[in-house]
Amino acid sequence: MAKSRAIFEEVSSKDKGSNAPVTGGIDAARRGARGFLKGWLIVLFALVVMMIAVGGLTRLTDSGLSITEWRPVTGAIPPMNAADWASEFEKYQEIPEYQLQNKGMSMSEFKVIYWWEWGHRQLGRFVGLVWAIGFFGLLATRQMPVGWTGKAALLGALGGSQGAIGWWMVSSGLDNGMLDVASYRLATHLGLAFVILGVIAWYVLQLSRSDGALIQARRLGEPVLAKLAVVLIALTGLQILMGALVAGIDAGRNYIDWPLMAGGFLPPDLFTLEPLWRNFFEDDGLVQFMHRMTGYILFGFGIFIWLRARRSPNTQTRFAFNLVLAMMTVQMVLGIVTVMNSSPWELAIVHQFGAVVLWVLVLRARFLAIYPLAQSVRG
Repeated sequence: MAKSRAIFEEVSSKDKGSNAPVTGGIDAARRGARGFLKGWLIVLFALVVMMIAVGGLTRLTDSGLSITEWRPVTGAIPPMNAADWASEFEKYQEIPEYQLQNKGMSMSEFKVIYWWEWGHRQLGRFVGLVWAIGFFGLLATRQMPVGWTGKAALLGALGGSQGAIGWWMVSSGLDNGMLDVASYRLATHLGLAFVILGVIAWYVLQLSRSDGALIQARRLGEPVLAKLAVVLIALTGLQILMGALVAGIDAGRNYIDWPLMAGGFLPPDLFTLEPLWRNFFEDDGLVQFMHRMTGYILFGFGIFIWLRARRSPNTQTRFAFNLVLAMMTVQMVLGIVTVMNSSPWELAIVHQFGAVVLWVLVLRARFLAIYPLAQSVRG
């Protein structure tokens, strides 16, 4: 016979029936090693930022063509003796960059640029190793959260593609008459690096909150602001590609007046190269002009979306777009200062790092427009 209960008696958890509802089902099904996954992605993010910085310095020091072969595995071992160094130097002496620009370079000078390029490639190998350990480790221990296997595999595919594109870029500088790599290939290489960085940043933002919290937050999202942020992302990416074209042909070291170029709005002697399309990649005046104009358009649209974001009811979303506009202003001023000083490598690398910061802030602003953070009624 069942024991009678007092009307206000508390029911303990052990008295609940087996049919009691279970809460948190969405997050329980997807839990896995989310903390490890997020930490692993943060490490990859830091390494990719380092790769971008080292790649920029490799370009600014004219070191990218010092290794003339693509050996993904055996190339990890640097020259170990005088004979090995002599062999590498002889290969470098056969390419146009040495014959037309660096003829007479000493062995000690060659070693400086060799170590820069070797370090860049070695860092790329290390990034691949860190990805492989994390990815296969999560699979082997069956701790990969549900829905994340494909996302993590995508990073590996993008990283592998980046290595192949890196060699595609370097090989263009080995052709007859070339002193540097093709600027459009450099832009492709840098552009993919920023894509990888953006994907990792987005994943980290997703893992910073539970799946259930993201579903709830999306109900309060601002679709119009999120769509405008897509345009902002596209313009920011385009400006980064324009900057890569500038770096690819050292276009930032000419036309150092601002806001004019050689005393005029347009640089002189436009469209002198044949065929016509070459001017958009190889004419230093036109390439820098395009970079400037894209920057003005980006800044103008940045102000527009900032004004729109001020109407957001969410404090953190508004603040995210405040950060975007602030960084955009800093980046524009830094770009002007860099070009007016003929782009010394110290300023150029800071300007490139500023692009990384701006890229991440723009992505974060869009993320918060879609998934606003919870706030009290008081705001």
